[in-house]
Amino acid sequence: MKNYYRVMLGRKSAHAADCFRDGCIGADFTIDEDLTRKLPDQWKDFNKAYIPLFLSNNPRKSKISAGLACGALWTIAKGIKQGDIVLSPDGSGTYKLGEVLGDYYYAKGNYLPHRRKVRWLNATIDRSAMSDALQNSTGSIGTVSDISGYREEIEQLIADANAPKSIITGDNTIEDPYAFAMEKHLEAFLVANWSQTELSKEYSIFEEEGEPVGQQYDTDAGSIDILAISKDKKKLLVVELKKGRASDVVVGQVLRYMGYVKDQIAEPDQTVEGAIIAFDDDQKLKWALMSVPSITFYRYQISFRLVKS
Repeated sequence: MKNYYRVMLGRKSAHAADCFRDGCIGADFTIDEDLTRKLPDQWKDFNKAYIPLFLSNNPRKSKISAGLACGALWTIAKGIKQGDIVLSPDGSGTYKLGEVLGDYYYAKGNYLPHRRKVRWLNATIDRSAMSDALQNSTGSIGTVSDISGYREEIEQLIADANAPKSIITGDNTIEDPYAFAMEKHLEAFLVANWSQTELSKEYSIFEEEGEPVGQQYDTDAGSIDILAISKDKKKLLVVELKKGRASDVVVGQVLRYMGYVKDQIAEPDQTVEGAIIAFDDDQKLKWALMSVPSITFYRYQISFRLVKS
């Protein structure tokens, strides 16, 4: 089964026109060597080998930035398979679709030298036609993101059909599908309005070169809703929305993410904490957290009013 990826072609799509012309996708990340015989089957093995090189070339970058960069480079060079479909923004609100045709090759001295051959299709998707959830995923910060979870919607959009309107989830840990759907949107709202939240007093969403990279932070343990860092850089915060899931499930998930962050991301002098956000004043969740003081529970409120003008 083919997979779908959103691939940025340079910062702010700077090389989109070049890639569309030359039939390719690519990346840079200051790794100036041919990777043809240096791409392991697992991204974490590639990261282990190349994060030190990336940090050497970019001494002001953090371990988080290095992990994101190397992971994205591996995905473009190895993780994306022949036959997969890429969606690349052209910088004007439209995504061009392409089918990946070849394996990795190195275009030394050229823009985005770590490349894959692509056949760009005579099909585009307008961002405004996407569901909010797909817009959030395709608009996430980073060079590449796997959007195969929206396969059905993407294929319907390609076929010029309407996006699905039903709330459907095959996850049996979700008790309330409507809460799941609403809190998927809440995640984007939180990121956009972080400065107005209680968490912003102490934490900032992790940023790289002025852009937040902490939303939907991909790890080997799963995708963290929001990864934040304290303003004194001493603490990392794993933020998860309950999204209609059973209390025990979300607590276990946050603990797993916290363990991963502590083991793989945090610097030696950094601690890791967690936060769970839900709509309901969930007593089961409170009981579960009584024995886990490093995780804080927050309940969100929604207010709405009309103002006559």
